[in-house]
Amino acid sequence: MLDRIEDDRQLAAGELLNTLEELTMTTTIDRVYTGRGDDGETELGDGTKIAKTDPRLAVADLEELGARLGIAASLGDLPRERARWLVEVQNDLLDICSELSRGDGVSSERLPRVTAEYAEWLEARCDEANRSLARLDSFTLPGDDPLAAQLHVCRTVCRRVERSVLAVGGVSPEITRYLNRLSDLLFILSRRDGSDERLWEPGRRARRRA
Repeated sequence: MLDRIEDDRQLAAGELLNTLEELTMTTTIDRVYTGRGDDGETELGDGTKIAKTDPRLAVADLEELGARLGIAASLGDLPRERARWLVEVQNDLLDICSELSRGDGVSSERLPRVTAEYAEWLEARCDEANRSLARLDSFTLPGDDPLAAQLHVCRTVCRRVERSVLAVGGVSPEITRYLNRLSDLLFILSRRDGSDERLWEPGRRARRRA
């Protein structure tokens, strides 16, 4: 492509876009700061500049969720296999970030797209983790232990991410389906097998007064 440009030979816009997309498939970060966002704007994958307050930057909430999942995984109290689930989810969240931030001018099968397979994987993990748990008759009160509390924080952030993504509009339904299933999985993982759980008692204070 560079040879054709240097020789003043014609280069179709589609060829240029395809080449740029191939380049983005390998992510290399050789310098952390660029200075391009100092004016309160940032760029989508197709180069479109938008304000950092634009709803399309729901990716920021996705990054927060990924970071909080990293805390949960690092606490060391999850079985190794389930800790790996969280790492898989972190990777999925970056796929979602990629899809949300690429812009209207970038479209290629080479780039990751969130498909039905993403949510189906979560559903299988939910079923697997839920099998050994007792039936739940009320809402749980977070805080049984640091890991459970952190997973509840991740769950509530996931709910916020879902609202942020819905505010963008025109987002693939597979992304919102994935986020909805993810909050379910995080709730299930916050519970403990065969242990007493602190549960919400509706009207408890009023009953105490009586």
